[in-house]
Amino acid sequence: MELSKSTMISLEPDGVEMPILGLGTWKIEGKAAYKSVQWALEAGYRHIDTAMLYKNEKQIGKAVKDYEIDREKLFITSKVWDDDQGYDSTLKACQKSLERLQMDYLDLYLIHWPRKKRNETWRAMQTLLEEEKVRAIGVANFYIHHLEELLEKFDIPPAINQFELNPFLYRTDLIEFCLSHAIAVEAYSPLTHGKKLGHSLLKELAEKYDQSPAQILIRWSLQHEFIVIPKSESKEHIEQNIEVFDFSLEGSDMEKLDTLEEEYMLLYDTSKWD
Repeated sequence: MELSKSTMISLEPDGVEMPILGLGTWKIEGKAAYKSVQWALEAGYRHIDTAMLYKNEKQIGKAVKDYEIDREKLFITSKVWDDDQGYDSTLKACQKSLERLQMDYLDLYLIHWPRKKRNETWRAMQTLLEEEKVRAIGVANFYIHHLEELLEKFDIPPAINQFELNPFLYRTDLIEFCLSHAIAVEAYSPLTHGKKLGHSLLKELAEKYDQSPAQILIRWSLQHEFIVIPKSESKEHIEQNIEVFDFSLEGSDMEKLDTLEEEYMLLYDTSKWD
């Protein structure tokens, strides 16, 4: 795949085009959220990821509106939180997210975690899709058995699964399952929250390619054709994180990075969840 700032991943089953790189906004609130989105748009990002839980939808909506960019040029993701799962409550939660964002539709709406009411919630997601409140629907943090359940019970499969993914948490079994069922893979925490940026291999490759360790990690995701959403509230890092399309990692270096897997999980292991 030819990679550039404008590279899109086509989501099944309707062919919705999603930018391969976006801005993550978890734990960025208030003025910082507003500024981060403005800086991202200036740098060329057209994909912004948020969620009700992040408490920044209002600031993101204002940043987009103030930037005066055509809504059709953007790809906006939000998520239904655990407390809002269920049929009617999911419909209401999506409407509230749209109101906070000052938007008529979402490009992608996700179930944030695979909780007990996920089947009722997925029914609501399908309704939102039919009513054109959202252009695509998917899940986050679902493991294989959660995905199998949805595939068995519903005609409309998840377009995407967003989960924690980087070379230190290289979840090949989950990745292979998703791709074999035409479910796109989206990586969050691709920079390990900064915890592994000092790793010797990353430093070695950063020097070799004259890039930062963060850029090496982002490029690894891109070359695996994972959608990736690095988070930052630093203008310098936001700009740096999208400047990853003027170099490529050699195959042997990709293989080295692939061997860093150590189950380094920063959040929750949902493979154990019913």
